[in-house]
Amino acid sequence: MKKRKTVEEIIEKKKCHQKITMLTAYDYPTGLMADQAGIDIVLVGDSLANVVLGLNSTTEVGMEEMLHHTKAVNRAVEQAMLVGDMPYESYQSNISASVGNAKRFMEEAGCDAVKLEWFDQCLDVVKAIREADVPVMGHVGLTPQTAEKLGGFKVQGKDADSARAIIENAKALQTAGCFALVLECIPAPIAEIISQELSIPTIGIGAGPLCDGQVLVIHDILGMFDKFRPKFVKRYGDLGKAAQECIIQYKNDVESGTFPADDQSYHMNKEELKHLRSEYGIGL
Repeated sequence: MKKRKTVEEIIEKKKCHQKITMLTAYDYPTGLMADQAGIDIVLVGDSLANVVLGLNSTTEVGMEEMLHHTKAVNRAVEQAMLVGDMPYESYQSNISASVGNAKRFMEEAGCDAVKLEWFDQCLDVVKAIREADVPVMGHVGLTPQTAEKLGGFKVQGKDADSARAIIENAKALQTAGCFALVLECIPAPIAEIISQELSIPTIGIGAGPLCDGQVLVIHDILGMFDKFRPKFVKRYGDLGKAAQECIIQYKNDVESGTFPADDQSYHMNKEELKHLRSEYGIGL
């Protein structure tokens, strides 16, 4: 029986001034790695589009792909809270569809909560999803699904007016019922203000060290994605290079005939083999 972290336990970590760890995962192996490492929250992010599916934008991934990958992660995660990232157009079209899609993450994919990004009608959607008893994590600052409207992938809230808007959006999301907020690509002092103003946890990504927790993409910290690397990423290893070296070694071994060796081969009774070779006219 899975004993995953609950909304109450995540909020309690903020009250106790304990940092919250959050990491993305997209399949059974990455989900298992994150969960066994003791990560608090595993997010099946729509960054799946970029780092796994090779698409150019998170807007290109839909519900079916997200549910497919979330189900795989669900099979791996035992102790972390599992959060499904609602993809572009799965919650912006109408409230009824938004609630239905949120419930699919819970009922079909085994999630404990969903995450959605700020947009103009966000508060009504959050309230409706909460009324359906689905926990919601909000997301303010840089919102990748609508980045073009924000002037591209760049830091948000660098002037007083835009910073104030982000702060007020964050407070409104708390009032609407969110249990936590992702703060992406905003100045560290603004993230600090939000974290102090809210009673719910803030999870930073490019928002400085004073958030209640941090989140990164697993492929970024392991060095498995080089198409682009944001400033806020810290690489903890170079598994991409290590994997490439393994593949090259495998290729060389096959071409040289050193793989498979005797240790990787199966054998049979010598007498039976002798008779079989004789039957087919194969020399001993």
